Amino acid sequence: MSQNTESNDFTKELIRQLRAADQFGNWSKMSDEELLEKKFVKTKEDLRKIPIIADIDEMLIGEIKMIFKAVALQFERKTGVMCNVVMEMSHEGFGRCIVITDRVVLVDKYFKDAHRFGYRTLEKLYEEGQKYLEKSYEIYEQFKPYKNSN
Repeated sequence: MSQNTESNDFTKELIRQLRAADQFGNWSKMSDEELLEKKFVKTKEDLRKIPIIADIDEMLIGEIKMIFKAVALQFERKTGVMCNVVMEMSHEGFGRCIVITDRVVLVDKYFKDAHRFGYRTLEKLYEEGQKYLEKSYEIYEQFKPYKNSN
């Protein structure tokens, strides 16, 4: 694993999620980077093979949701505050995913053409995920509910 991955809290959590989802050990021989690349990286050539209009499959919906679950779990680890991930997606790939805690929306991502979802490089995945995580800390600090200590 590269230094860029090791220092990234989001990436560590995403790898934990992927490894936990591998019930039969199909990916056990793949390195973490190979697995992330297989699941989340789509090159220009890959995108050319995917039709502009198509239905999204349940496996891809689960992989997209996994990205936001990684943000939520890492947020919980750092703050001790529970989060929920809510995702609504039409069969055509239009939808939204939110990460919420208390009454605060930490991440709100809208999708169109989600069947074409992916990142061009692993670095883009690492960067985007960490950005979601850091922004969620900022948003929570700004809007967290006042707790009365009575």
